[in-house]
Amino acid sequence: MAAPMLRLFSSSRWSNAPSSSGVLAMRFRKAHSGAQGLLAGQNARGLFKDFFPERGTKVELPELFDRGTAGNFPQTIYCGFDPTADSLHVGHLLALLGLFHFQRAGHNVIALVGGATARLGDPSGRTKEREALDTEHVRANARALCGGLEALAANHQQLFNDGRPWGSFTVLDNAAWYRKQHLVDFLAAVGGHFRMGTLLSRLSVQTRLKSPEGMSLTEFFYQVLQAYDFYYLFRHYGCRVQLGGSDQLGNIMSGYEFIHKLTGEDVFGITVPLITSTTGAKLGKSAGNAVWLNRDKTSPFELYQFFVRQQDDSVERYLKLFTFLPLPEIDYIMQLHSKEPEKRGPQKRLAAEVTKLVHGREGLDSAKRCTQALYHSSIDALEVMSDQELKELFKEASFSEFVLDPGTSVLDTCRKANAIPDGPRG
Repeated sequence: MAAPMLRLFSSSRWSNAPSSSGVLAMRFRKAHSGAQGLLAGQNARGLFKDFFPERGTKVELPELFDRGTAGNFPQTIYCGFDPTADSLHVGHLLALLGLFHFQRAGHNVIALVGGATARLGDPSGRTKEREALDTEHVRANARALCGGLEALAANHQQLFNDGRPWGSFTVLDNAAWYRKQHLVDFLAAVGGHFRMGTLLSRLSVQTRLKSPEGMSLTEFFYQVLQAYDFYYLFRHYGCRVQLGGSDQLGNIMSGYEFIHKLTGEDVFGITVPLITSTTGAKLGKSAGNAVWLNRDKTSPFELYQFFVRQQDDSVERYLKLFTFLPLPEIDYIMQLHSKEPEKRGPQKRLAAEVTKLVHGREGLDSAKRCTQALYHSSIDALEVMSDQELKELFKEASFSEFVLDPGTSVLDTCRKANAIPDGPRG
């Protein structure tokens, strides 16, 4: 049986559609007009970009989550993170926030680390093939990402609990099921359910095929493995929704088609917008502009300053995307900002909320101490900073370590460290 035709529909249709625009839009507004409207709430924040499929489903997506929010049928949602590095970065945060919002509404979420798929390399959004990583390197990265995801989930649970019953947060590695697969057996069981014409039609594939470098078989097969991940989680965890960046649309569609063809059941895809730099480049390791979430790569101070430096024309959107602040509170913050823009209140609140989520309360305190010492000349802050904070704050500066003899003056110390010229000054 051929998979049904997919027609993509954007979140903007639900927010702007007139009352006569169709049954789905009317049901969405009716079912989600109150505080229980999970998808409507995230639509208002701009967190969810696209939903699919639009028609031909047994249970429409808004109704699915409406029942789950009511506490009767919690759903399971997953999002994948390939360990191409040993740390997540800011570009991953929106997908994580999406998972957290589902968890806060009582649904169960899965963060899937691609310990197997990272060895193939996802071609989506790329102009050339990723540099191949050896097995041990990928395993080490996967362990680090699992630890990072668990730490973020713990910070979320501890510091942002709103008193409601939350769903579970589970971290898995897809290497757990692929290491049991034999290539020929896998191809025999799975390969016949994919049509070459459909796979070749994906935008990510078409873009690479037309590029000078072309596309390897390894990269081409990536969408098959991501589709199988969705199927595996559907079978073993009852997962019916995949969340991903907007560049993952083709891969998510492959999963939908595969599951529907094998089981006749309907699953769903939701995408979040990609966060780009001021030049329009996607934030990430490949683009060379990653702001990492691991402290040893990007300190709490550097993460805090990244968000403090956001422009006025983007800070309101970022408050909605990267924080759990209620929309009325964000409106109030922006009203105050219009009266006293020099105080950069929205930027500071944004930076504080994100830094607390990523590094905990101690990390936020550390970022504020470093900010006070560097930008506000606070001696008190400098005196209480730890050695780690001092190294993070001045890591671009040269430093010297030596044992001083008793009675050494400040001037001699500076000269010994080459901080000032040696010898008499005329």
